[in-house]
Amino acid sequence: MAKDNRLRMVYQKAVQRLQSVWRKAGVRQSLLGAAIFLTLVGILVADLVPTQYDLKVGQVSPRDIEAPRTIENRYETERLRNEAVEAALAQARNNPDNYVIDGRVAEGAEEKLAFLFEKAAELRTPVHTANPESAPESEGMVVSDLPDRVRKFQASLRDEVGLDVDKQSAETLLTVPSEVFVAMEQAATTLAVSILRNNRITDENLDDVVNSMYRRVEEFHLPQAAEEAAAAIVEEVIRPNLVLNEAKLEAIKQEAAESVTPVMVLQGEIVIRKGDVVTREKLQILRDLGLQSRTRNYWRMFGMAVVLLLLVGLTGIFLWQYNREIIESDGLLALLGLIVVIVAFVIKVLSLIPWQGTGYLMPVAFGAMLITLLLDSRLAIILTCFFAVIVGLVTGGKLAYAAVGLTGGIAATLSLGKVTQRSDVTRTGFIVGAANFAAMLAFALVDDDMFLARNSYLGLLNGILSAILTIGFLPYLENIFGITSSIKLLELSNPNQPLLRRLLLEAPGTYHHSIIVGNLAEAAAEAIGADGLLARVGAAYHDVGKVRRPYFFVENQLGGDNPHDRISPSLSTLIITSHVKEGIELAKQYKLPAVITDFIRQHHGDDLVKYFYHKAVESDKDGSVDERDFRYPGPKPQTKETAIVMLADAVEAAVRSLSRPTPGRIEGLVRKIIKSRLNEGLLDESDLTLKDLDKVAEAFVQVLSGIYHHRVEYPDLLEGNQDGGK
Repeated sequence: MAKDNRLRMVYQKAVQRLQSVWRKAGVRQSLLGAAIFLTLVGILVADLVPTQYDLKVGQVSPRDIEAPRTIENRYETERLRNEAVEAALAQARNNPDNYVIDGRVAEGAEEKLAFLFEKAAELRTPVHTANPESAPESEGMVVSDLPDRVRKFQASLRDEVGLDVDKQSAETLLTVPSEVFVAMEQAATTLAVSILRNNRITDENLDDVVNSMYRRVEEFHLPQAAEEAAAAIVEEVIRPNLVLNEAKLEAIKQEAAESVTPVMVLQGEIVIRKGDVVTREKLQILRDLGLQSRTRNYWRMFGMAVVLLLLVGLTGIFLWQYNREIIESDGLLALLGLIVVIVAFVIKVLSLIPWQGTGYLMPVAFGAMLITLLLDSRLAIILTCFFAVIVGLVTGGKLAYAAVGLTGGIAATLSLGKVTQRSDVTRTGFIVGAANFAAMLAFALVDDDMFLARNSYLGLLNGILSAILTIGFLPYLENIFGITSSIKLLELSNPNQPLLRRLLLEAPGTYHHSIIVGNLAEAAAEAIGADGLLARVGAAYHDVGKVRRPYFFVENQLGGDNPHDRISPSLSTLIITSHVKEGIELAKQYKLPAVITDFIRQHHGDDLVKYFYHKAVESDKDGSVDERDFRYPGPKPQTKETAIVMLADAVEAAVRSLSRPTPGRIEGLVRKIIKSRLNEGLLDESDLTLKDLDKVAEAFVQVLSGIYHHRVEYPDLLEGNQDGGK
């Protein structure tokens, strides 16, 4: 028995210790963040950890191996592409249009001719035709060795530049006068370079080009022997000068490769049957499927995990600095994690579809819209970048996929600045679609990608799909996590809502009062940058508790007897203040969001019911009246919106009691009431500044002046005109 008690005590202490740890700040958030991270890792690497095999080429497969997902048969596709490229190149080589003049042929000919004439100049015999007798006696002796110099010249040309100049042409070069030699060099060089640069020369038309060259050499007016020698020399350097156009060849190769439809291995297809010999092709398929044992898959999984850890960590830092209320709220953090997981899951599923177009259907904008509507627009921008990186991870790092997702997500966030109805989400979907469409066209131009250009409609489809998903998921997430989005507020403001309908029918004066308070609150909230829609909807419900006893409130008495005249001030105060408690009960009954219930709870704060308090003091004879018994239960307004509704409630009731509500009197009364609430400390917890209060007063006066403006008195109609002049 004692042992059992000790065990029970140990167990209770362990439970208490765990509970104390669980209650510590940051523990739950850290565990939730870790759970989100691990879930994302599991989603992204799910297809990277299938059953592994260890097979080699030539080995017999011990079992049937199925493909767990659809992939491209890269081995077979590459083989077909190589065949298509080779066939296209063979056809291209037979097409003259794919050849261009090779400028290097002309340059080479020019260099050979330069060498030829330089060598000839070294071996030439000086000849002076103008006055042969004046030449030195030794020069006449040099002519006798001309055959030796010709042979030396020919040999040098053959060995050095591969030219075979005939004996007659060589003798002419070595013996013509200097001025003719210079003219021959100029004529040969000009003619050869011009022909090789300006004519498409092939083996078929080479003879025609040479024949035309012999006719053109006459244009240089050389002596007959020099002309023939120059033509013979030029003929030696003329050869086919066409070369394949590399740019055209690359385009032809790319077009041929792209024309091949990828060979796919479908999910469930038998890759290798039991007893089949493993080939290189089959082994490549196993590797691409991640079925072949290798360490590279694990490195990829590790890399993905590190990237996700960085993304989750950076998001956490952003939340800590700019949206700490999300981290401090388990519900909001869980909502954010669920949205991230849902979007990542949809992206991963789409990435497994074996069509490159699915990369442009990744609904990044869906996540951006949900986060903008339910949490925060700045956070939506950060998470859009998060989702774009995930798109890049699951699609092999293709920039166009990630960029289109990023464009759509940012467009969605910026387009949801102010949602006034559910159709605004649909409109945002079309805006996202247009942004995606433009981004896809831009990348099609950058990458010269015809597939992207032809399928740019997928961008528009992406936007519409994101809007449909947002509209579908939004009400469920709102109900599960108790979030009140602007769309939910718009639905609550519908007069056909059951509680508002009941207020209209059972307490019409209160309903009319609430509508005016809502108009005042919305105008004032927008003037100071608060949430005008929230203020208006909160004002519509702030007095719903009056439906329980509407006749006890002056706006519903319609000039009849006042029941407060027949009861004590303390009982009247109890009835008046109880409309707050009864309003909270009705809010629970009709499942109003907590943010609306706050308006019911806080719109009077802990204010004093002055009329009945002073009435009680006047009739008190023994000093037993306690001021605390004549105050509302509170709390004071905690937000700008609830504080504005409190002020609008007081101002509307006071101005309605004015006998002559001129603009000046209205403004004086408005500022007096706001100052009174400020001095009583009712605004201390609302974050309203004095500058805000001044803007609130101006907004109140503007709206009330429009409601209580001076009206023209119309003369009574004659008796006969009242029935149509009969």
